[in-house]
Amino acid sequence: MGVKTSMWNPWHGCHKFSTGCQHCYVYRTDGKYGKDSSVVTKTEKFNLPIQQKKNKTYKIPSGNLVYTCFTSDFLVEDADAWRPEAWEMMRLRQDLHFLFITKRIDRLKDCLPPDWGEGYDNVTICCTMENQDRIDYRLPIYKAAPIKHKIIICEPLLSRIDFRGELGEWVEQVVAGGESGREARVCDYDWVLEIRRQCIDANVGFWFKQTGSFLLKEGKVFKVARQFQHSQARKAEINYEPDRPSLIEENTGNVIL
Repeated sequence: MGVKTSMWNPWHGCHKFSTGCQHCYVYRTDGKYGKDSSVVTKTEKFNLPIQQKKNKTYKIPSGNLVYTCFTSDFLVEDADAWRPEAWEMMRLRQDLHFLFITKRIDRLKDCLPPDWGEGYDNVTICCTMENQDRIDYRLPIYKAAPIKHKIIICEPLLSRIDFRGELGEWVEQVVAGGESGREARVCDYDWVLEIRRQCIDANVGFWFKQTGSFLLKEGKVFKVARQFQHSQARKAEINYEPDRPSLIEENTGNVIL
């Protein structure tokens, strides 16, 4: 039985930051309703982790994995004034595990709470590295950062990636996946397999999350409908589990965007 999950978006909106942001799903979704995704706003669910029901129990039950800030970036500059309170809620709810993804790992040192130390045990910080350029820039920063639980997100995967032998026990998993949407860029299956090989060599978990809308395989580009992109990736049966404990079970990962 998998870990139960919750979603917590303390703020909404972001600024396109690197090439992986070009076809951002948040912008795509907001655009349908005429909403400007570049305006970062605090949400009504800001204090969800500490909200209680009438019987005084928490709305998010103990033991849940909480996907955090998936319609923004937790480290976006616009949220600097709100972030200390968000960290405090994470610290108070030690019975939950919080996970967020950032492209702004170079801001982390300026955004941490005073008692962070080497990291909170109940927080996973994932870093997106969508191509070799972002690997070369973000990987050294991420590897050195004081974080207890780390996952690399190569999604949308936009180029062949060489981790240059830097993978190891410091990172728990690498997630790879293609880009979704009508304007999605092609994902080459060989790129996915090359990431997998590097993960196996380093005994790091690997998860092929989704094919994306356009997958190049054996010289042919396959168009994959949105509803089949995760299932087709699973059918490839190329995920790898290392011979060491993994914090995040694969069957909880299907909500990672």
